[in-house]
Amino acid sequence: MVLYMMSVASLLTIMATTDHHLAVPDELESSQSKLVYLALSELEEASVTELQQRLQLSKLTLLAVLDSLVTHDHARRTAEGYACN
Repeated sequence: MVLYMMSVASLLTIMATTDHHLAVPDELESSQSKLVYLALSELEEASVTELQQRLQLSKLTLLAVLDSLVTHDHARRTAEGYACN
């Protein structure tokens, strides 16, 4: 849980220092799906390993969240991993 909280703080710091504002779709309810969506939005494209390292989520959790984001057209598979739609 501590690692998860640190990753959220890190992501919020990154968001605060960027020139654009990131919006989360209203349909995303879980904090994990919002976190992964925001990370993909900021990174533009990322592999599962890169997301796992940055967000400190288990691969199993991350793959489930990514699958849900793809299923609901919030993200797509790419040659390098995943990206936001």
